[in-house]
Amino acid sequence: MRHRRSAGRRVVSRKGFHPGLAGAACVRGLALLGLLLMLPPLLSCRTRAGWVTYRGEQGQGRTPTTVYPPFAVKWKLQLQLDDRPVRAFNPPVVLEDTIYFGSWDGNFYALDIESGFMRWVFKTQGPINSVPAADEENIYFGSNDGRAYAVSRKDGSALWSFDTGRTVQSNFSRYGDRVIFTSDLGATYFLSENGVEIQRVPNPVWLYHTYQVYRDVMYFAPGPRSRPVSFGAYDINQEVYLWIVDTLADNATWYSFPALKNRYLYYGTCGDFGDSWEFVYLALERETGRLLWERVERSRFGSNLPASPSVLFDQNLDLLDYMAPSLWRRLVIYTSGDTVVRAFHRKSGRIVWERTFETPTSSAPTVAGDRVYFGLLEGGVAGAAGGPGAPARSEGPSAETAARLVCLSARDGRLLWDMETEGAILSAPVVAGKWVVFGTDRNFFYVMEEVF
Repeated sequence: MRHRRSAGRRVVSRKGFHPGLAGAACVRGLALLGLLLMLPPLLSCRTRAGWVTYRGEQGQGRTPTTVYPPFAVKWKLQLQLDDRPVRAFNPPVVLEDTIYFGSWDGNFYALDIESGFMRWVFKTQGPINSVPAADEENIYFGSNDGRAYAVSRKDGSALWSFDTGRTVQSNFSRYGDRVIFTSDLGATYFLSENGVEIQRVPNPVWLYHTYQVYRDVMYFAPGPRSRPVSFGAYDINQEVYLWIVDTLADNATWYSFPALKNRYLYYGTCGDFGDSWEFVYLALERETGRLLWERVERSRFGSNLPASPSVLFDQNLDLLDYMAPSLWRRLVIYTSGDTVVRAFHRKSGRIVWERTFETPTSSAPTVAGDRVYFGLLEGGVAGAAGGPGAPARSEGPSAETAARLVCLSARDGRLLWDMETEGAILSAPVVAGKWVVFGTDRNFFYVMEEVF
């Protein structure tokens, strides 16, 4: 999530346990993306191969599904016929045999995953830069026209809409009997299944808000009105903050979506310093907000940047899962928008491996099995630097410039496979059963499948 201006960070708790979090960085955005869907009834044998929770279980950026490249294009669809690039293409929901997602063309789509057949389209009056949530019957999402919508999964008919008066660019959650989402510089809303407001948390400063809900606690909720330049852990039932991260003194612009593992909460921040960025990677104690470790890194860019670092940074702020971490065994893995993929030890924060490319990463990562999948921007040269044992890439007229889907070993960062894509992948690839699904900045929507 991002803030309207620079600010700072300090952790405070109603239990008074932590004096402060010194030396982090980033405030324009809090990319907090969270638990989109709570669908235990849907996790049958038939739907187990789907993708029903944003960033996976506890936001860990991984799936229990194992898929191995090479992949082939099962089908792809261009959503607009002109050449205008888009700034964001958020992850879809894959449920049973249908893919659900919104687009910057203002449409919300339901497509057959096997064929790409368009089951239905729902039109809104603004670009859709939210991540949907679903239950057994309906799909929920927001639009930049200022409304949240509930639509029938069966035929795309409108059930209700809720006017916030602000753009709605957040993830949605279906949690218990509530639909949860956030409007930009407005509020986090808790609605009933019928679209009636139950409660709200004021959101005076955050844009592109993302979060997750775990055991009745929202990580991260916008901070209280008395301390607006902050976010924290909010008990939904008790309507109280368990702890707060004060961002008023930070140099940061962006705060990423949090991932949870046992007692740990992981997230990253980013600040733009013109010709470079500063990343801060952090681990907090989930129940108290106490800082367990942090690591500060400077961005690294190759000579093949498609734009200046500042322009590239501004473009990344439209991506709701920008800097969202993936967890795999003892590692927390980040693709942060520069040319380096970093893997830290989950408990100590020490660097375990790095992989450097000639062009920046374009998406957050997804882990499936022991493989890490993400996108690279166009403009690089064949092959990647920074890791031993990488297989040579075939040379060709477009091999040096094309955007790519990349697969690394989660164990050591070795390059295992990559392929050209029509446009840069803009959100972490969704792995659902045998399929790998993503959208690109050239308006292409891809469904890939394993080649046996």
